[in-house]
Amino acid sequence: MLKIIRVLYLFLNIVIIGALLAIHFVFKEHSYQSSLLYYTFPLPVIILAVLLLSIFLNRKFKKLNLILAGLLLLIWLGRSFKISFPETINETDLEVVFWNAARENNFQAALNKNGDIPDVLVLVETGEYSIEEFQQKYPNYYFFTSDREMFIFSKTPLEIKSENTSKFKTTVIEFKTAGINFYAVDVTGSPDVPREWELRHVNEFVKRTHNTIVLGDFNAPYESKYLKQIKKNFNQAFNEKGNGFRETWFWNIPLLSLDHIWVSKDLKVLKTKKFYSKVSDHCMLKTYVRK
Repeated sequence: MLKIIRVLYLFLNIVIIGALLAIHFVFKEHSYQSSLLYYTFPLPVIILAVLLLSIFLNRKFKKLNLILAGLLLLIWLGRSFKISFPETINETDLEVVFWNAARENNFQAALNKNGDIPDVLVLVETGEYSIEEFQQKYPNYYFFTSDREMFIFSKTPLEIKSENTSKFKTTVIEFKTAGINFYAVDVTGSPDVPREWELRHVNEFVKRTHNTIVLGDFNAPYESKYLKQIKKNFNQAFNEKGNGFRETWFWNIPLLSLDHIWVSKDLKVLKTKKFYSKVSDHCMLKTYVRK
């Protein structure tokens, strides 16, 4: 009886691991259903599953599980862990910050987290605030607030060019400040709305590809095929000049790179930093850019 149980467990181990690897490396975002599984089981979760399944295996098969977990760990580190050498920041360089504030934080909380007043700051899912209060406290700066819980701050005059929201509440705000074009993005994270639809909406409205920064919560990992269009024309700021894990979600555990700052290839990324947070399930991102 014990032998039968062991055989069944080994079979279950092979089936589960095979299915997880197929989802991550083969099926990915081929369909709406596979997309949900792809986002639910990122590589760190698969590595953990392989390790947990090895607990009740015999020595031979436990060793195979551990080897597989080690290989997957190397793949994950190769993809996500970045080492770079930041360049010297000048006063004329632009400091740009993005944060998903998790509906519990506002502009002042973002400033406190960042440690100074950046040149440009974009928040999505902002908490309660009074823009009049911020305008009185910082009278020499510029603010914009959207009905879609998006907040934009700039040290220099702020020109809002357009605001476009999809049927399922994905929003793209185009604005210009400091002589650079910006797109602020907040993609709906509802599991019953295919990312393909919402990222198609983003791609439709991100038309400028020079002297441009695109930043926001894309609710899709860096590896997503729906980000291919953006990758053609923009560099991901953390990939360029970040240190550590690129993933920004969930609660400081590096599971998925959902938040991005994309910088057009004619601009230079000097330094990118990720701020861990206890008050939001998303990390804050800051990058310095030179024209």
